[in-house]
Amino acid sequence: MSLVSQAQPIIGEAPLFLEMLEHVSRAAPLSKPVLVVGERGTGKELIASRLHFLSGRWDQNVVKVNCAALTESILESELFGHEAGAFTGASKTHIGHFERADGGTLILDEIATISLRMQEKILRTIEYGEVQRVGGSETLHVDVRIVGSTNADLQQLANEGRFRKDLLDRLAFDVITVPPLRERLEDIMPLAHAFAINMASELKWSYFPGFSPRISSSLLRNRWPGNVRELKNTIERSVYRSADPDQPITTLALDPFDSPFRIDEAQAAKDSPTAVRRAPLLPADLAQRLVDTEVSLLNAALEKARYNQRMAADLLGLSYHQFRGKLRKFNIRSKP
Repeated sequence: MSLVSQAQPIIGEAPLFLEMLEHVSRAAPLSKPVLVVGERGTGKELIASRLHFLSGRWDQNVVKVNCAALTESILESELFGHEAGAFTGASKTHIGHFERADGGTLILDEIATISLRMQEKILRTIEYGEVQRVGGSETLHVDVRIVGSTNADLQQLANEGRFRKDLLDRLAFDVITVPPLRERLEDIMPLAHAFAINMASELKWSYFPGFSPRISSSLLRNRWPGNVRELKNTIERSVYRSADPDQPITTLALDPFDSPFRIDEAQAAKDSPTAVRRAPLLPADLAQRLVDTEVSLLNAALEKARYNQRMAADLLGLSYHQFRGKLRKFNIRSKP
């Protein structure tokens, strides 16, 4: 559990991201429950906190609980509190997070991991604003806004009977979906520079020298399955491993496990004498195959970059003029 003291800065200018932030601004003033969903590493915690700091509750407590990190019994005690003597080791009264967040916001991270029994207790609190400490008989009234976050498909879990549909209905007054980084190409370089500058400052460098053009191109081409968290780790690792703090970053440390001595079970299986190797289908028109592949990549880059030609060129590791030349060569439309 943590008490968040202030809003953290959010970096992003991609249209999808700005649209999501506008959604947050509209939902923030309400006291209704909200779900923040998205892939791992997209920054759901920052968005959940933003909902609080843009609301009228901004000067009250915002309490965050990682539900996946606690067993059912501990989570119950932490959320609802307990009276002295409620169980072995309960030597004094414990104030629960619902009480601590009274007047403010309670962020339930990894909400999909909560047991069905606990879901029922949380539903009652949402519906009636009432909590009862473990081992107690007094009903306490609280005014708490609930914000849940998860990377799970709650609708699918509800259909499978693993998440209460009535609780989902109450939590999902509105749902804010945080877009993955691969759909926010415009944000990759600003984020990368921000993470790099922070790391350079931590290393006591006088300034950050920037990224080489090849590294900038690589950053845009990567799919970033771990999203912003993966980008942050990669950039910080790359900066601190840099041999010369006065030269631009020329090596991207994507995989911390990368080593010439790393055991690769998948590759070992491929290299096995019994592995089946598929030969390409022949005969084939090599020239036409190469043309088709090049045209396909050019069109894919344009579409992914939303027809921003400079960004599409970076995605393919080409200069802007090289990219423009290929568009002319294959008579490819540069606009949708």
